[in-house]
Amino acid sequence: MISVEEQIALIERGAVDCISREELVKKLQRSVDTGVPLKVKAGFDPTAPDLHLGHTVLLQKLKHFQDLGHQIYFLIGDFTGMIGDPTGKSETRKALTREDVQRNAESYKEQVFKILDPDKTQVVFNSSWLGKLDSFDMIKLASNLTVARMLEREDFKVRFEGGKPISIHEFLYPLIQGYDSVALEADVELGGTDQLFNLLMGRDLQRSNGQEPQIVLTLPLLEGLDGVNKMSKSLGNYIGITETANDIYGKILSVSDDLMFRYYDLLSDLTSEEIVALKESMEKGEIHPKEVKKKLARELTTRFHNPEAAISAEDNFERVFQKKQLPDEIPEIVVTSSEAVWLPQLLVDTGLVQSTSEGRRMIKQNAVTINGEKAADEKTVVAPVGDVLIKVGKRRFCKVIFS
Repeated sequence: MISVEEQIALIERGAVDCISREELVKKLQRSVDTGVPLKVKAGFDPTAPDLHLGHTVLLQKLKHFQDLGHQIYFLIGDFTGMIGDPTGKSETRKALTREDVQRNAESYKEQVFKILDPDKTQVVFNSSWLGKLDSFDMIKLASNLTVARMLEREDFKVRFEGGKPISIHEFLYPLIQGYDSVALEADVELGGTDQLFNLLMGRDLQRSNGQEPQIVLTLPLLEGLDGVNKMSKSLGNYIGITETANDIYGKILSVSDDLMFRYYDLLSDLTSEEIVALKESMEKGEIHPKEVKKKLARELTTRFHNPEAAISAEDNFERVFQKKQLPDEIPEIVVTSSEAVWLPQLLVDTGLVQSTSEGRRMIKQNAVTINGEKAADEKTVVAPVGDVLIKVGKRRFCKVIFS
């Protein structure tokens, strides 16, 4: 292990809260002295099948701890996922089925190892200990928290004052998440800034159970491609880590110059010194901002695919967007229909969008073209004749072959 000072520098990179730094220094020093690594955990509720770059902010910080020689616990909240984290929600989440959670959990396991070393990562499911709690255990757990304390949470406070319902099981969520830290005897827990209340609950429950309280380290919520809102699939401002190399590369290049270095700080494997040097070179005019962005796009595309795919994506971007040519490979979809097809439905059938509502939104934004012509409106229908080239946004192409 490297020195405590060097570890602190990497751990605090990009972090917002560290509660407390003094305790973290003591834990790290003890780890150096004894050779026993810290237990570091981060939990992810499998509420959707795919992860995006916003999720990888925590994964990247886990990797930092992993590179420093500490024990990483990637915790899949298959139990808590069926409750639904109420953080930041204005109403009760729709409950997921056990089948939904298990399917998404398996997908998470495949995706996280694009960043973490599988040989040095312990994947755990919180149902393995939470599922063993009986009614007496749950009542005892609930006795650790008062309703007044729970209503200190801003999201609960707003809902309560606004007369919106709060289900009792939502009150249990922070307690159950906190109990994860007790079960693992965690030394450090990572989470987004919106998770601070839940993370601190882990410290409280560890004290109640005679354990040394964990360090709480929060990371910022990554802004999406719009540069304003938190990256979210529902807002359409996300970059999914399972997207094609062309999409990941192209979307990174669409990030604003102001946001670019925030992505570098939170997502890149470059050292802080290398990032500072890159920024200084750009500000001095020694390197163009687009070249700096292309460097980041290559790194992240390589991470989620491979170097060859990153090179191909860069070539494709230059051909399609700089030289205004068509990509070499355009997927072809055969559609059998004797009647005109409603365009939003055709976009779904070809896989260019995930829903007709997204299709209508893209048409309203003038982001859909048919054979080079912008779609007039969301009522547009496509005649089932010959081949039709459809483009959505800047990067999604499909040739529809009617038969």
